[in-house]
Amino acid sequence: MSLRSPLGKVRGLGSAKEGTHHFWVQRVSAVALVPLTLYLVASLVCLTGAGRDDVLDWLSRPFPAIMMLLLIIAGFYHLKLGLQVIIEDYVHGEGSKLIVNMLNTFGCFAAGAVAAFAVLKIAFGG
Repeated sequence: MSLRSPLGKVRGLGSAKEGTHHFWVQRVSAVALVPLTLYLVASLVCLTGAGRDDVLDWLSRPFPAIMMLLLIIAGFYHLKLGLQVIIEDYVHGEGSKLIVNMLNTFGCFAAGAVAAFAVLKIAFGG
């Protein structure tokens, strides 16, 4: 007895072919964001009242810069995954889904690249 629908059998797809992977990747990225976000919040609390030069000095150190880059990567990847689910659920029409998903991927990548560039520019004193 098979739990796949007739259409799933024809397409060779069924329950848990891609959705499970997407589900777990989104959960793993969410778990990765917890300590990274806590580090950011704790750092911002410690930097309260600090001047611009103090903040730039802090971010130019290796550990904070690496933590911020990891936060940017995990955050924008998690954003892309979450928006992808929303797009797949609420955008109708295969062509529209494809275009909006491509815009989602490009937009998240571009915003993440800009944020990472800003951190790297501060870290390397450019």
